[in-house]
Amino acid sequence: MKRILIIGASGGVGSALAAAYASRGDQVTGLSRSQDGLDLTDEASVQKHIGGLDGPFDIVLVASGALEIDGAVPEKSIKFISQKAMMDQFALNAVGPALVLRYAHDLLPRDGRGVFAVLSARVGSIGDNKIGGWISYRSAKAALNQIIRTGAIELARSHKHSICVALHPGTVKTPFTEKYLARHPAVEASEAAENILGVLDGLGTKDTGRFFDWAGKPVPW
Repeated sequence: MKRILIIGASGGVGSALAAAYASRGDQVTGLSRSQDGLDLTDEASVQKHIGGLDGPFDIVLVASGALEIDGAVPEKSIKFISQKAMMDQFALNAVGPALVLRYAHDLLPRDGRGVFAVLSARVGSIGDNKIGGWISYRSAKAALNQIIRTGAIELARSHKHSICVALHPGTVKTPFTEKYLARHPAVEASEAAENILGVLDGLGTKDTGRFFDWAGKPVPW
């Protein structure tokens, strides 16, 4: 039995991940804003909720995030950039997971395999960007990827068997993506969760600091 900590456990993908791990017989601890009051945009809230946990956890998985915040939709071009919308994206999708990493990294085991993983997005890949648009969301996810890359380097110094990765789950049928499903093939949250578990199961320390898609294939930075 493994101990799993899922941040964003009440969301579409987060709840599916919690269910998938529970079905394996793992012990799942879930935290979310709607159920527990965890606000990733408030450092005091992150410290309070994460600091109150007893480790170690074999896997810490951040499944929180948002494509639209306070009604701000992804920009079609640079001329639609809004300072507030961009700052909101960074606060939730980049700074939030960074704060979780800060306060949760010591919850990983020091003498065995421990995984810290966040759900990123392929649109955060700079190398894969061929059409533009969605600047705030793309930029926040690109920043998240750098946080994971840097975090992996530092985490390995104290946790020799740690794995720190960003994961692209694909387009998943959730309220998060419902307005955009016509543009891309999508899978049910339960299928996405099983895909993610499969990728996490196959990771080794050689994979730390990398970015993988739902099939376990590397995504360019």
